[in-house]
Amino acid sequence: MPETTDVSGSTTLPDTAPVRQVTPSGSPATDFSVALLAEFVSLGVRDIVLSPGSRSQALALAATEFERLGLLRLHVRIDERGAGFLALGLAIESGLPALVVCTSGTAVANLHPAVLEAHHSVVPMILLTADRPAELRGIRSNQTTVQPGIFADAVRLCEDVAAPDGTVGESDIAIALARLAYTTAQGTQTNNPGPVQLNLAFREPLSAAVELEAVAAAASLPGRPDAASAADPPHPLPPGPRTVVVAGAGAGPAAEELARLAGWPLIAEVSSGARFGPNLVVAYRELLGDADFGGQVQRVIVFGHPTLSREIPALVLRDDVETIVVAPAGLEWYNPGHRVAKFARAVAATDEAVAVAGTHEARAWAGRWVMASRSILAEDTELDAPAFNTHGLSKAEFAAMKAPVTRAMLADAVWRASWPHDRLVLGASRLIRELDSRVTGKKIPVHANRGLAGIDGTIATALGIALASQAGPHPLSTGTTRLLVGDVTLLHDAGSLLIAPGEVRPRLQVIVGNDGGGTIFDGLEVATTAAPSAIDRVLFTPQQVDLEALATAYGWDYARAATRSTLESALTAPVARPTLLEVPLAR
Repeated sequence: MPETTDVSGSTTLPDTAPVRQVTPSGSPATDFSVALLAEFVSLGVRDIVLSPGSRSQALALAATEFERLGLLRLHVRIDERGAGFLALGLAIESGLPALVVCTSGTAVANLHPAVLEAHHSVVPMILLTADRPAELRGIRSNQTTVQPGIFADAVRLCEDVAAPDGTVGESDIAIALARLAYTTAQGTQTNNPGPVQLNLAFREPLSAAVELEAVAAAASLPGRPDAASAADPPHPLPPGPRTVVVAGAGAGPAAEELARLAGWPLIAEVSSGARFGPNLVVAYRELLGDADFGGQVQRVIVFGHPTLSREIPALVLRDDVETIVVAPAGLEWYNPGHRVAKFARAVAATDEAVAVAGTHEARAWAGRWVMASRSILAEDTELDAPAFNTHGLSKAEFAAMKAPVTRAMLADAVWRASWPHDRLVLGASRLIRELDSRVTGKKIPVHANRGLAGIDGTIATALGIALASQAGPHPLSTGTTRLLVGDVTLLHDAGSLLIAPGEVRPRLQVIVGNDGGGTIFDGLEVATTAAPSAIDRVLFTPQQVDLEALATAYGWDYARAATRSTLESALTAPVARPTLLEVPLAR
């Protein structure tokens, strides 16, 4: 297989990107595509993900010209579902929408899972879906279906754009569409970022040769959209009620800052971006069910989207608890049982609340939670022996190094190996809950697709995060992106392991906890009521895939870690190219 491009060679893109066509192309589809992409680039878009197809060829060929000029990073994927999630990961890391280009028909439908995740996670995304012109619709023309509205309410905007025919002014239409799509995806006016769809009809000739050249004068760029209006003032939080702060997926550091300033216990899920600080309570499940802790709570401040426990929604549902939910963007609010008392874009502890935080009573409230949590964790801590120096180890410690890997051991090892210059992505499996229940505070970038908490596109999402974080002369990440998944999640997105020759290969380590199927179902109520054979067939879904052969088939490096010592070695070894690390686990 021909070698592919290392991430260190990725393009450094300029701040502005005016272009002009050297000669007219003779294809209205091509001329329209060039004008559209040029405006997207001038607005700040830097990544375009495309899947091949005939109807979208004008966009695809124009994209290669923008890539040649160093104005766009082009990512080609043969599977639209993976392409959509790759764009999701790029946007999560960069904060900018990526363009997704596909042809007509079922290609568009395959974007739906990524669109739904972007919608529920409030992540910007711009879909450029090619379509047949009006005269070919509704007559059973090949690869033609009803594409406008196919994503229903999951997109912020759907524009069905008539096929260009070369009429004067079509470039102005393209520019206006790009601006509308970009500002809508970013939520500039609505404070509701998310996916948008431009459904672009094209007639033959579907493309023509196109040559672009960069224009030096950035002053000729059209005006950019206005910035978003100022946010509402924060909702004030006075002292008084016994309060806990909850940080769900995507909460960010604001949750930790509030808990620290006000002296309140912090319950931060592992993918919250707030799992650090002196007030962190890791063993929150046990304490929320305790009358002396959870039973004393009078107010809960919720950031982000809590999805990893039943104890959090149960707390919100209590009649004696006031809940305030904080979300800086989006129109869908976390609201279990419709019991939330207040929704706010931002909150802030009042001066009085900050002052009270220093009192003995306030310190005792948070301190009790933190110390109780540490005591619970201490009871469950496994032996943590060093991996590389076996000299002087006791027999028990040496035996521990050679012991089979457990889920707890895997969770601890991956957490220890990850640092702020890395990225950690967690799939929807038992393993994310294992981390959430045991790993201590650490300010590292963690992501999980918790908008719908599905297993779709997890590898593609991690690839997007890795590519975006490692690109350019000053990358956001100089380390490794690690993805921790179960075997079912890996196999569900195995197609995303395909990185074609010429595509950038980031420093990505996919760590697969392989227990032979979906063991997460063993812990659900169904396991106590259904026949074991039925559970195995339709829920556990056993598999015996040779993961080394799978990695080899896709051109990935492969390693296997069955003991603590080999696991520690694999996680601390340099990762130069995409690597699959298999970790066998008992069911």
